[in-house]
Amino acid sequence: MKSLTKKEALLQAAKELFGEFGFAETTFKKISDRAGVALGLLTHHYGNKEKLFFAAGMDVLENFIAVLQKATSDTENGRAGVLSFCRAYLDFSIDPDTHWLVLVRCSPYSDMKTSEDRDIMLRKFEEVHHLLEKQLQRGIDDGSIVPLAPASTAQVITGLMVGANRTRVLTPYTFGSSQDFYTDTLAFVDRAISSVRS
Repeated sequence: MKSLTKKEALLQAAKELFGEFGFAETTFKKISDRAGVALGLLTHHYGNKEKLFFAAGMDVLENFIAVLQKATSDTENGRAGVLSFCRAYLDFSIDPDTHWLVLVRCSPYSDMKTSEDRDIMLRKFEEVHHLLEKQLQRGIDDGSIVPLAPASTAQVITGLMVGANRTRVLTPYTFGSSQDFYTDTLAFVDRAISSVRS
């Protein structure tokens, strides 16, 4: 494994700390201490905390999109594509190496001070939505998914993924008998969209 440059070490430390403590509680000093890099280099490479947060969030989000694209690229039909998308989404959200908590603990909308950065982040999130919408349309076309409105269904499924993730990661409720919450979530999506009834 290649060693990180100082700039990469700072970004890595920032992702860890934003995920652990959130935006407000993460300081440049904490980041430079965690990275083992001089505080002045943090300002040199990233300017201010908002720019560093944006870089950290975009890094996580770009990796997330790449994982979703790979998960849906070679599926047999649209239904399988939707389920692979959802499985990859949920798996990514609990893998500590992805630094997903940067996006969960720090709202990319409220913690970004500039509308330009917020707009860039929103466009990235739209890519996630469109990737799911494409799989839904594919499933309708190939008959593996019941006829439905792909755009609004993608929004509902994305909302379900966000809610399932927040429930498991931030508020790990275990109401009822479900100890395998993500598996139950995937089964729910499958029942909702599948044209095959068992």
